[in-house]
Amino acid sequence: MYPLRFDPIYQYRLWGGRRLASLLSAPLPGDGPIGEAWVLSDRSDHQSLVANGPLKGQTIGRLMEQFREQLMGKFAPRFRRFPLLLKFLDAHEMLSVQVHPSDAYPDLIPAGETGKTEAWVVIEAEKGSQIYAGLKPGTSADGLRHSIAGGAIADCLAGIVPKPGDSVFIPAGTVHTLGNDIVVFEVQQNSDVTFRLYDWGHVDAKTGKPRPLQVDRAFACIEFGASDGGLVAARVETTKPVERERLFDCHAFLLWRLLGQEPFPVGATAEPRVLVCIEGSGQVTHKGIPYAVGRGDVWLLPAEVGQCAFQPSGEVTLLEIAIP
Repeated sequence: MYPLRFDPIYQYRLWGGRRLASLLSAPLPGDGPIGEAWVLSDRSDHQSLVANGPLKGQTIGRLMEQFREQLMGKFAPRFRRFPLLLKFLDAHEMLSVQVHPSDAYPDLIPAGETGKTEAWVVIEAEKGSQIYAGLKPGTSADGLRHSIAGGAIADCLAGIVPKPGDSVFIPAGTVHTLGNDIVVFEVQQNSDVTFRLYDWGHVDAKTGKPRPLQVDRAFACIEFGASDGGLVAARVETTKPVERERLFDCHAFLLWRLLGQEPFPVGATAEPRVLVCIEGSGQVTHKGIPYAVGRGDVWLLPAEVGQCAFQPSGEVTLLEIAIP
């Protein structure tokens, strides 16, 4: 196998914007609000397509069927589908206030799904941009229900004023939302289970109706005690030849931010890695063949590929994602 690039799958969202056009090379469809670009998705309804090389046009699902050992290496026995779902989000307006269940609540999770822990890396933010991640200390279930009924749910939420480069961890069970002109990269478990608590009075222009809420199911899986969610401090692991910062380290994924302008290694032996180019450009070389990497590109380095050399074209910022 070889380094694999995937085309984004754009998603209409009523809260979305058009800012992903300046981040990703694939043109946005139509002229409506695009809230998400699914840049690596192994789901039955949304399958990422390889965009380069002999496997161009193949789905990630087909690769997992035909080349699982070459792709996943030591993780091949554990996963029949790729275990992570990767996205860019463009939230022009506020997302619904929502929560995702953990695996501790199997009765709330549809067959074939898992719990959903996720994390965000802020790419762009404006003066009025907002993130809420978790509840304020002392918030009770009764207090939260009262705030929802009164349209004052923000009074119960732990707010963050985001800036580019911030990293925010959202473990399953954490009440969260974001919006007001913010762009983030999102890594999450490969699950699409979301329970909405509150939707800011949004009306879907496509249906003319508000979106449904799932308040009771949301309350059934909210973690009301102390949480690991919220703003995360980067931990610098190396400074030469590249500054490598560990942003997230949980049961579902690991994520590092790499900043540098000199050549540095990426990938790992016997396991897959994903590269996401946040700023700058460069090329990754495998078996003497260079693969151009531009801003917004997402590359999967199969386990069979192993470690590669990355050559920046000036300053570059990459995210490297691994499976624990």
